[in-house]
Amino acid sequence: MSVDKLLDEISRSVEYLAKTGYRGFDCRPEHLDLMAEWGQPPRPSDLPRFQSLDDIRAALKGCKRCRLSQKRNAIVFGEGDPNARLMFIGEGPGAEEDRQGRPFVGAAGKLLDKIIAAMGLQREAVYIANVVKCRPPGNRDPQPDEVETCLPFLNQQLVLIDPEFIVTLGRHATQTLLETSDPISRLRGRFFDYGKAKLMPTFHPAYLLHNPNKKAYVWADIQKVMKKMGLQ
Repeated sequence: MSVDKLLDEISRSVEYLAKTGYRGFDCRPEHLDLMAEWGQPPRPSDLPRFQSLDDIRAALKGCKRCRLSQKRNAIVFGEGDPNARLMFIGEGPGAEEDRQGRPFVGAAGKLLDKIIAAMGLQREAVYIANVVKCRPPGNRDPQPDEVETCLPFLNQQLVLIDPEFIVTLGRHATQTLLETSDPISRLRGRFFDYGKAKLMPTFHPAYLLHNPNKKAYVWADIQKVMKKMGLQ
């Protein structure tokens, strides 16, 4: 980073602190160590090997690892059966999710509930999570650094739940887990190996609310999952 860019970043940081009423720094060594970690994404090698989902949830309590923490109301960790065979993964919380602290409880969530019920399952029998745990302001797309910050926690959720099947909902979740830039329209409808699991990409329920003509495509994808799971 050039000196000019560094000075500009420091200036903007000080200006932000001044606006929020901050008037000084506590320079004790332990606090300087904490300040050095601000804005640094937790690399997988930096995280402990969590023994349970509750351990991950505790590690995320009060998280301020990225800018999404600044305007969130709640961390949306995920919910469902910790031993689920099937896991749904979306992009990030919306307004209602941010209010309740639960994944997929808004309009898109109601549609996902209908999809799960049509599979002959109950919501409590699957696990539902998102790539990022905090709502992006205005429901904008998560930024790459925000995804990088949160992804290690999702990865450890996946390790602990160890699902046989994963359904990624929408472009961001699919591209993140498959590490690809291919469009969701090209990826959906076919299985990918994801560790020991079979991963099926499909359209996000929020997309279906605005494009109901695509519901048949999602149902076709879900039926393939059902067949693999022995549900039909």
